Amino acid sequence: MTFSIRLPQNSELPDAADEMDTEGCIQCQMGSKLVLFITGHCHWMCDYCPLSETRREIDFMYANERKIEIGDWQSVIEESRAMNATGAGITGGDPVMARERVLEGARILKAEFGPDFHLHMYTSIPFKPEWADEFAAAGIDEIRFHFLNLESEKYRDTITACSNSGMLTGVELPCEPDKENELMQLLEKMREMDVQFLNLNELEITVGNHDNMELRGFNLSTEITAGAAGSSELSIAMRDRVMAAQLGLPDPIDGVTREPYGFHLKFCTATYKDSGQLRRRFIRRGEHTISPHETLTDDGTLIFGALSSTPDEQEEWINEICKETGLPSRFLYWDELNSRIEMPLVVAEDIASTVDADVSMVEVTPTYERMELTVVFLNSKS
Repeated sequence: MTFSIRLPQNSELPDAADEMDTEGCIQCQMGSKLVLFITGHCHWMCDYCPLSETRREIDFMYANERKIEIGDWQSVIEESRAMNATGAGITGGDPVMARERVLEGARILKAEFGPDFHLHMYTSIPFKPEWADEFAAAGIDEIRFHFLNLESEKYRDTITACSNSGMLTGVELPCEPDKENELMQLLEKMREMDVQFLNLNELEITVGNHDNMELRGFNLSTEITAGAAGSSELSIAMRDRVMAAQLGLPDPIDGVTREPYGFHLKFCTATYKDSGQLRRRFIRRGEHTISPHETLTDDGTLIFGALSSTPDEQEEWINEICKETGLPSRFLYWDELNSRIEMPLVVAEDIASTVDADVSMVEVTPTYERMELTVVFLNSKS
């Protein structure tokens, strides 16, 4: 009998970031950025918001997948160390809704890991320009603005203040396929803004926004991605326009040669976010937290064998397995929560036919909660 949950995968993933990408993007693509969800509160209800009901408008923190009480910075540090993080992306909700928390967290992380620990933050709020120096002084290295309703003008003063403060300043948006004219016009408006980059994300259809996306007539582009049909094509057209202008070439669509825009445009697909960045982050955490009895897969998951046992019998089982196989006891682990003895998979396969107990192969994520993805029973004794 087999129980299985699969993570999205794509064998054709780019190995290296573009040399023009921001440091935040580069570290995300390496899988070395801690995802610090600072609050679920937001001042806006975007119909394409991908957040699930378990996070939306809930004032909790998450460090990667680990739920953390507000202000428990020691747990944030522990999760950072567990994946050997080189930085953190501060997200939400909207982090500016918890401004003091952001400032406190940034100071603590910089003090703990040093000035090179890269911090980038997302917001859709055109906050007071004088706050820019506060964020920069606390340690925010990079800030990304989400223009609500694609309205850019109200962000101008805040963006200028952020750039003047020394933070790398740019814009990050989902690419809505029914907003082609507005997005192309935005490229022209951003010429006059003090931004260094524009990140376009493929619009994702998720559990959190599925009904709203259906109302707007969006469908999935393929069966293996959460991307909305048309979003990728529009993103690529916008990227090609910016690249052509930079090179002094005619636009591939309308043939017009435009002046350089002065900012870098990056397009990030839904598939790459899910199966590229996430997988690399899992691999990184797995490498730093793996136990002697576990094997790290290319998918970034951990596999091992397991023998079902009661608490009263587990010590006897461990002694017998060590005696019969010659396996050192450090390769056996009693999992009290799941009432099983974990061991190398090869050992579980060897003993499955000879022991009077359920033996299985287990696959888990290398996250704090260690979510089970697959359980394959190698025998059936119960």
